[in-house]
Amino acid sequence: MTRRQLSQDQWKLIEPYLPIGEYGPYPERLRDQVEGVIWRFRTGSQWREMPGEFGPWPTVYGRFRVWRNAGVFTALLEGLIAEAARQGKTDLSLVSVDSTTSRA
Repeated sequence: MTRRQLSQDQWKLIEPYLPIGEYGPYPERLRDQVEGVIWRFRTGSQWREMPGEFGPWPTVYGRFRVWRNAGVFTALLEGLIAEAARQGKTDLSLVSVDSTTSRA
């Protein structure tokens, strides 16, 4: 059984942003693959160390690359920000800009 990292409500927000192409992923494996990507970045582990419960690591990694190249994560971030704003849950006082100082 897959260790779920997303609640059902979180999954409902994310799922519409994930493209399903003619050749996959199989819809029943889609959530496992997303959970695998989250596991990889949450743990900082290598792709090869991914538990098999998320599917074969090359498949999850390949799916991540397709999503990254298609701009899925950017669209997802923008969509989640818009949804938070719609619900009145944004606080722009928490926005910060990182800067780097270089001595001349």
